[in-house]
Amino acid sequence: MTVRRRASWRHAFHASVLAFFGFGFLVLGILFVLVAATPVLDISSFAARQLDQSTKIYDRTGQILLYDYNRDAKREIVPLYNISPNIINATIAIEDSSFYEHGGIRFTSIIRAMIADALGGSLSQGGSTITQQVVKNTLLTSRKSIVRKLHEWVLAIKLEQVYSKDQILEAYLNNIPYGGTLYGVEAAAEAYFGKTAKDITSAEASYLAAMIQAPTYYSPYGTHQKELSARKDLVLKRMYTLGFIQDIEYEQARNEKISFAPAGQNSIIAPHFVFYILNQLEEKYGKNMLISGLKVTTTLDADLETKAESIVNQYALQNEKKFRASNASLVALDPATGQILAMVGSRDFFDTAIDGQYNAALASRQPGSTMKPFIYSLALMNGYTRNTVVFDVPTQFSTACRPSDVNNRTSPCYAPLDYDNKFRGPMTFETALAQSINIPAIKVLYLVGIQNAINLAKSFGLTTLGNPNQYGLTLVLGGGEVRLLDLTGAFGVFANDGVLASPTGILQVDDAQGNVLEKYDAHLSRVVPEHIARDMSAMLSDAQARLPEYPLDSPLSFPGYDVAVKTGTTDDTRDAWVIGYTPSVALGVWVGNNDNTPMVKSVAGFIAAPMWHEAMAYALSKYPRSYFGEASPIPVSVPPMLRGNWQIPDANGIIFPHSLLYWTDKNNPQGPPPSNPARDPQFEYWEYGISAWYYLHPELFTNPPLFVPLSSSFSSSEQSSL
Repeated sequence: MTVRRRASWRHAFHASVLAFFGFGFLVLGILFVLVAATPVLDISSFAARQLDQSTKIYDRTGQILLYDYNRDAKREIVPLYNISPNIINATIAIEDSSFYEHGGIRFTSIIRAMIADALGGSLSQGGSTITQQVVKNTLLTSRKSIVRKLHEWVLAIKLEQVYSKDQILEAYLNNIPYGGTLYGVEAAAEAYFGKTAKDITSAEASYLAAMIQAPTYYSPYGTHQKELSARKDLVLKRMYTLGFIQDIEYEQARNEKISFAPAGQNSIIAPHFVFYILNQLEEKYGKNMLISGLKVTTTLDADLETKAESIVNQYALQNEKKFRASNASLVALDPATGQILAMVGSRDFFDTAIDGQYNAALASRQPGSTMKPFIYSLALMNGYTRNTVVFDVPTQFSTACRPSDVNNRTSPCYAPLDYDNKFRGPMTFETALAQSINIPAIKVLYLVGIQNAINLAKSFGLTTLGNPNQYGLTLVLGGGEVRLLDLTGAFGVFANDGVLASPTGILQVDDAQGNVLEKYDAHLSRVVPEHIARDMSAMLSDAQARLPEYPLDSPLSFPGYDVAVKTGTTDDTRDAWVIGYTPSVALGVWVGNNDNTPMVKSVAGFIAAPMWHEAMAYALSKYPRSYFGEASPIPVSVPPMLRGNWQIPDANGIIFPHSLLYWTDKNNPQGPPPSNPARDPQFEYWEYGISAWYYLHPELFTNPPLFVPLSSSFSSSEQSSL
């Protein structure tokens, strides 16, 4: 029975293979017949053809033109002998290394594409020769179909029969789109490097060749400069492998620092946002669609964008002098819809001194304490309350060290400090979060679990976070990396009663005939329950709870308005953030340096808050005044520590302070206390810190207890260190 089944399987497999290759030979046979019947093409028509229509990008009103992509297209036809061999070699190396050997198509690529497309059920495979690209980009539409692909192969073969390789290559190099209004190597060389195509170096040529695959995605003025650099290196590697350049030239080109000329400043509003949209369009529809006459209505509030750009520029220039912070970015969006209202990627898109084309709103940076609200929200979901007491006292968190090692910060020990090196004793979740105190936040992260915290943060849209091993307990202090756009959208979840509206920048896309290709459709997902979101908004909008760290009239406050806000500063002061929201608008700012160099040591309340305040004040004047829903009442039935009462007497009436791990089961905080809290590996460490603190601060008790410190007594050196 086994032998028969195997024989049957082999027979079916061989039959399938024969059928496939039979179909393949049939296709090739049809191909040769079509080649013979296809008329001769006029290659001169390629260079003389009219450029396609421009794509127009509008603000949310559909009235203000942000950018006319492809208007006044720049192209200058040059003969092949006026194009640098470096450009020719780089282009052939990455696009079609066998260009001078094949007859217009590569049969191996066709067979491979047929197999892959058959298995994948699509016509998505690439591998087009330069000749095919000439045909595809000049004579055919970008719509994929079997008939169109056959037509492309036929025309490519016919083109090779009529014209020389150099003629085909010349037509190709004079028609390649290089992004925006640039067509052909001459226009690209002049725009990007300020020189003619014949003077381009190997390094410059590798950049030009790298852009061909996706000119908007790989734009040197966009947000994928690392990817552009990596593809440039790939081009050089291919040139080296093919023998186009030798060892010395290869190393020099790899290490050469290239400066791109500033992007044109005319006729573009919100340039960082525009490139963000163009990149999305190119990824979704392909680069040819960008020159097909699209009309794109975006979500941008042009008025808010213009004001935000002015504010960011003004404060960034001040911060450069005060804090050595050369750059800043801003994002504003509607929490209910996720629609992006403003995106300022740098203090000035056209400022080459700070690489202003780089969009910091889409850059991955460490978020500092702006991560804390997500951890606290998980604790609330697990049963803790806004009034839960946690102790800000010297604490050693590493179980590889002794509980008394509260001053040992050398790995593997971990005894963190706050920015001011002070300890505040008992704090509620609300005051600890409002004042952005570190040790309570680390304890909250431990209570909820690192993996659980990452999972929840990702559901908020912070998908750039990694796995727990990368961060440990530092996650709550901003050990991961996030983007300003995503972080602002994540805070919008609290503003939107717990529902994430994924950030989006497009309202509608119409083709040249007026057909709607796509229309805004909200992508909504519930992240946290409504009452949790409202509790978090109450915690983040409580100006009283910020005392004494921030006065009532600080830049974080707006009397008469419901505005929730959180600051964040990394330990080395490389990043400063302020993210805030009302039910109508979420607005976040980042301040720092593109090269990640540290600023003057300070906090976001001084570095970034004034900029954020002015931008938020303008947004509040534009959008309807709205208020957060009521926070949840705290039941009297929950344990005393969850109601804010940490002075709990024992059966003998003696008050001895204990940590949450003593009074609550961290997996069921509103249930009975653990029968043996010492089983928790952190218990002794938290208890030691509390005992030591109160041994030295008995005045903090309303009724000073008869107090015996944990683990008998402390040495004089330990007491002095505490």
